[in-house]
Amino acid sequence: MPKNITDLVTLAKSTAQIERYATPQDRLVKGNPEQNNTLHFSTDDRFFVGEWGAEVGCWKVSYTESEYFHILSGKSILRDTEGNELTVIAGDKICVPAGFEGEWDVIEPTQKIYAIYEN
Repeated sequence: MPKNITDLVTLAKSTAQIERYATPQDRLVKGNPEQNNTLHFSTDDRFFVGEWGAEVGCWKVSYTESEYFHILSGKSILRDTEGNELTVIAGDKICVPAGFEGEWDVIEPTQKIYAIYEN
């Protein structure tokens, strides 16, 4: 079915609601950071676009999906299971492949825009 201009999603004009939630206890490494997510667009339960953020804290991650994200603000460290680290700050654009495991460590409250493809 063809789409037209009314089918486009402008994130800045989106009426999507912000969801706020606690980090699951079984994944916590330190702190008790609140996270937030605004899902702006999704298709067929496999592709998602939104804005995510979290307060200071650290938790375990295990990606079943592939993700592209653009950090809007803050500072976080992605750490793999071998202890290798990548610090991400505002302006950074990162692709995370499905299968990545490690930790997400928020040093300063962080917000990002993301696009996820569930493999």
